[in-house]
Amino acid sequence: MEIRDNLLDRIREAEREGRLGEIEGLRVSLAGAEAKIGQIDSAAAGGPILLRLPTTGPVRQG
Repeated sequence: MEIRDNLLDRIREAEREGRLGEIEGLRVSLAGAEAKIGQIDSAAAGGPILLRLPTTGPVRQG
């Protein structure tokens, strides 16, 4: 939750200072933090945490 709050502060600061390119990256990070908080809340309620398994793409031969 501290990370989420920090990201919100950084978004507000970037908006004030007109750093538009930084805002989108911070919003992506914020969405990830909020998703993780949702997973933690689900686990605390006894629900499963769904983790994605790493995958590899097709092997390029060249």
